[in-house]
Amino acid sequence: MKQRSRRWQTIAQKVAAIFLCALLAGCGLVPRSDVGNGPVRLMLWHGINPPANRDVLADLVAEFNRQHSDVQLEARYIGQPDGQLPKILAAVAGNVLPDLLWFTPQLTGQLVTLGAIHPLDDWLERSRLREAIAPALFESMQLDGHWWSVPFATNNAAIFYRPSLFAEAGIESLPQTWDELEAAARCLTRDLDGDGIADRHGMMLSLGKGEWTVFAWLPFVFSAGGELLADGQPNLPNPGAIAALDFGANLVATEAAILSAPERGYELDAFLSGRVAMQITGPWTLGQLSQLKVDYGVFPFPRKERRAAVVGGENLFVTATVPERERAAHEFLAYVLSEEFQTQWALQTGYLPIAKRARASDAYQQYLAENPVLEVFLQQMEVARSRPIVSGYTQISENFGRAIEATLLGKQSAEEALQKSQRRLELIFADR
Repeated sequence: MKQRSRRWQTIAQKVAAIFLCALLAGCGLVPRSDVGNGPVRLMLWHGINPPANRDVLADLVAEFNRQHSDVQLEARYIGQPDGQLPKILAAVAGNVLPDLLWFTPQLTGQLVTLGAIHPLDDWLERSRLREAIAPALFESMQLDGHWWSVPFATNNAAIFYRPSLFAEAGIESLPQTWDELEAAARCLTRDLDGDGIADRHGMMLSLGKGEWTVFAWLPFVFSAGGELLADGQPNLPNPGAIAALDFGANLVATEAAILSAPERGYELDAFLSGRVAMQITGPWTLGQLSQLKVDYGVFPFPRKERRAAVVGGENLFVTATVPERERAAHEFLAYVLSEEFQTQWALQTGYLPIAKRARASDAYQQYLAENPVLEVFLQQMEVARSRPIVSGYTQISENFGRAIEATLLGKQSAEEALQKSQRRLELIFADR
């Protein structure tokens, strides 16, 4: 029996190895050798979408390669985040990571725990490039006293609204507080055909337990003084989180808001058709809205106790390899943080520039004059917070999402749902 067990274990290991090789070969990656003669050839994995944005990156990478004879970089698209993560973790297990990773900073804690990345403290100190980065983004870069990544591009969400529907409802000023948001949502909700059922709702709220839903709800949590962590540990059933979910549940119960389809809170169909008057989304939708010629405006998240927003976007990580390759990767980081890169990326994709000089550039100021709604997102960056980047964030996010879902569907009160999620997290984190 022991021999049979060993035989099956050997077969399983071979199958796993074959799977790993196939997975990594599909990404065009093989184990790297040390630097030899000629330029250092680097690989960047990313999941940039839509394809038009990948074209922008290709042009910028080509410019980097033209400017650097000693370093040449290839940027390879490996799928969206849910498809990227298994490939990244397989590459960690096989010790064949690319030189640079593009991913949300919420992966930081897991990469640190796995020993897959090196801190950037010395390089940031020597290069003085940290001074170029908007301070609101520091929270996404730091963990346990070290700097682990640099922002590639950033954004945040706000509340988009239909001015024509506000005018029709007689609403003359934009909501500044939660009470004003609730009053506007109720006023905007209408039974248009007289059948006793609302045909238009004041607002659409994101439903689901995925990351988009968490991203959309955290501004309310932070505005009410809530957090997801306390002393580095999960702390979901706090007064701010309870207040945020109670607020949403009340909007739904009074029909002032309607829920999105599960995990589809970013879809704009109801907003575009006028079936909802307000929806949370971000500057990445501006191109779509301008092409459709739909009337729209944007206002910041209303406050409960304080103004709040949540940082979106992705960061760049330098993987742990050999010093020569890491130094070459730092050259690309410097290029990404430059005014040249950040200005072009912002102008062509709608992301907000993370470099202060890029924001102040003549080209970007002209772009702002042509797209004044971007001022809302730039102003929110002054109060924006990052989601936690600790190891185990995925479990924290999923369980907070479960509590959001249970509360909005009326299955449990906000406090009960958050306490249930907290108990699950305590069991998970007890083993850490």
